[in-house]
Amino acid sequence: MKAFVAWVDRAPLWLFVLFVATLGLSPYVPEPHIVEKIRWLFQGELTRPIDILDLIMHAIPWLLMAFKLYRMSIVSKGAP
Repeated sequence: MKAFVAWVDRAPLWLFVLFVATLGLSPYVPEPHIVEKIRWLFQGELTRPIDILDLIMHAIPWLLMAFKLYRMSIVSKGAP
């Protein structure tokens, strides 16, 4: 876990933005998969394992960027 946190702290923010802009939002047309899968999740239609895996795959870049922003806010406040 420490190695992962250290990697997130060392990695530049633009890398996470690139992850979100490519894998996190692709395909762009007709709508990003993450939007479609979240809509299905709230409507109760996300039942097939492949769709659940697809949601996880497209959510990982968003979660990584959120963690990076969280770590940046903690470090800027002076916490370790």
